[in-house]
Amino acid sequence: MLTLAIWWVGTLLEALLLLRGMQAKLIRVFPIFYSYLLVVFSSEILRFTTYSWYAARYAQVYWVTQFLSLVVGSAVIFEIYRVGLRRFPGTAQMTRYLLLIVFGIVFAKTLVKNSVSNDLYPWITSSLEDLERNLRIVQAVGIVALLALFFLYAIPFGKNLRGILMGYGLFIGMTITQLTLLYYVHNDVAVFWNYLQPICYLLVLCLWTSSLWSPDRVSEIEPHTELEHDYQMLASSTRRQLERTLSRLTWTARP
Repeated sequence: MLTLAIWWVGTLLEALLLLRGMQAKLIRVFPIFYSYLLVVFSSEILRFTTYSWYAARYAQVYWVTQFLSLVVGSAVIFEIYRVGLRRFPGTAQMTRYLLLIVFGIVFAKTLVKNSVSNDLYPWITSSLEDLERNLRIVQAVGIVALLALFFLYAIPFGKNLRGILMGYGLFIGMTITQLTLLYYVHNDVAVFWNYLQPICYLLVLCLWTSSLWSPDRVSEIEPHTELEHDYQMLASSTRRQLERTLSRLTWTARP
């Protein structure tokens, strides 16, 4: 009964966040984040409906919607970087490429480890746990790296982005803990986690509701900051190294 009550409160908060996002026009600022919320909200309604009326199909619906939520949730990290580093185009572009490469490697590793069959459902159920654990770790590293940049270069990021970052970071940490505990002790924590996990997610939703209730204005900063200067120096150094390497290869290849 308690779990069901928490679920209903969480679903109402998700709907409230989506409605408020449209009213405050925050959807324009964080379109991927609100798309992720919409996917999660729709998945919750679909799962509840399936469990109530088509229980035999619940497992399939759960795994497919979980996979979709995981993929869209990974894109939230890219949006956090895009918004947080919007005044540092060079740094933002470099970090997005690095994230894209790492996420691509994780997906490719999962595809190689679990060969895709003609039926999508068995592949999702067999590979989702490994994929989710690896993706959550990459997401956690990405969030920690971004926070390090924010504090190292004193970058203001505002209440809205801070709320998304803190809430999503808490959610990722909770998920990594869940996957780790269930992998090693499984039955010993399964019952306990059935109550702790929805409560933690409810706290995440409350944090998002509070920080995203109204848009904020991040204080203006100069476009030429130390962070962008450091990126330009790194890019120039890398470019010179590549030019020297290509020059040596060209000289060596001459008859």
